[in-house]
Amino acid sequence: MKVNANSFIPAAKIAINDADLQAAVSYGVGQAAEKRTRAMFAYGVEHGEALRQQAAAIKRHALQRLPELLEQAESALTANGARVLWAVDAEEANRHVLEIARRHDVQLVTKSKSMVTEEIGLNEALQEESFTVVETDLGEFIVQLDGGTPSHIVAPIVHKTKSNIRDTLMQQAGMPATDEVQEMTAYARRYLRQKFLQADMGISGGNFIIAETGTLCLVTNEGNARMVTSLPRVHVALVGIEKVIGTVEDYASLTQVLPRSATGQALTVYTHMINGPRTVGESDGPEHVYVILVDNGRSRIYATDYAEALACIRCGACLNACPVYRVTGGHAYGWVYPGPIGAVVTPLMTGLENASALPHASSLCGRCKEVCPVDIDLPRMLLDLRHDLQEAGHTEFVWDAGMKIWSTAVRSPRLFAAAGRGAVLAARVMGRPPLPGPLSGWTEHREFPTFAPKSFHQRWSERAKDRGKEP
Repeated sequence: MKVNANSFIPAAKIAINDADLQAAVSYGVGQAAEKRTRAMFAYGVEHGEALRQQAAAIKRHALQRLPELLEQAESALTANGARVLWAVDAEEANRHVLEIARRHDVQLVTKSKSMVTEEIGLNEALQEESFTVVETDLGEFIVQLDGGTPSHIVAPIVHKTKSNIRDTLMQQAGMPATDEVQEMTAYARRYLRQKFLQADMGISGGNFIIAETGTLCLVTNEGNARMVTSLPRVHVALVGIEKVIGTVEDYASLTQVLPRSATGQALTVYTHMINGPRTVGESDGPEHVYVILVDNGRSRIYATDYAEALACIRCGACLNACPVYRVTGGHAYGWVYPGPIGAVVTPLMTGLENASALPHASSLCGRCKEVCPVDIDLPRMLLDLRHDLQEAGHTEFVWDAGMKIWSTAVRSPRLFAAAGRGAVLAARVMGRPPLPGPLSGWTEHREFPTFAPKSFHQRWSERAKDRGKEP
């Protein structure tokens, strides 16, 4: 997927004026945020916070042991009959999948939801080699029919209204005219059922890999992932290297916070644990299972102060809580991962120069950290990325000059006082019109506040004098 993150500001302006998008995103993420709060704190705030901190400790411990756990996972997966492949980047990951498809004479590929495959552009790579690829998650299916991309980590079509979805199904999938949600989903179910039965290869992601048992874990609500991983002859799972955890007990904790944070459920409808291909005497399941462990920049992040970002379990809670995402939607972020986590990982994975706008796509309100099920300090990392942008010279001259002038003024009491008096005088002369030049970005959407008749310093000095004390 092409990186368009430097177009965030113009894309955000378009999104803010899109009435359908505003209505759809506001409703969708608002509902998700409310459900998350009810689910996480169903047994009290103290219990919910304890669960978060337990999950955070598990993920950080796994990251500390990441090289060891990856080797353990490879050994256990291999012992279970799966073949483990490693991919240093997107090109190598796609090449592995293409080689597997050719080796097994694959024609039709069905896919369950996977952010990693979006990240590496797998669909495009397969289609360029004449393989037919069908997304089977309902949201991803709609996106594929529409020729678009997902706008949310968990809810790919949160940006679409019911009428948008209806029109796509009618125009691209031949659905008879209807405005009933049940009829739309029933049609999609019938349409996809044939694809499940005909597919030669199924492709999935992976929410977690348990190192001690070599188990691939998937949590879903539609059942499509079970079809994709069970019916075709070949199952290929592409999983980021950061998804490896230590034990079944670790998974038991993480699988509680993930659905609560993502969809507001105590447990998803399907919790799928895959240990390998079918064995002798078994009639169900794939004949071949491949697990491709994808790096694609993760090792580079692991070696920096941003390694904590790899603890993310892709629940989307930070998107639902973020005031910026709520008005811009996901496509404005210009790459696979939107919202606060996207504002951090996109610059880290694609380069600061390719996503210089994203660290500033935040009000720094801190809600993303508050709702994160593994307590990632996203506001701190956004500030650090802003510092990195400054150090690397990826900032505008006007901004740099303004900050230097401001820094000089606030370090001098006399200059600071003089600037305050000048601002008050200018406001009296000009009234409260839009500010000039680059400062107009503030007053374009806000009313400039009225200055107090006297500064705090003046009032403090006067009160001290009235009491006969030195100010």
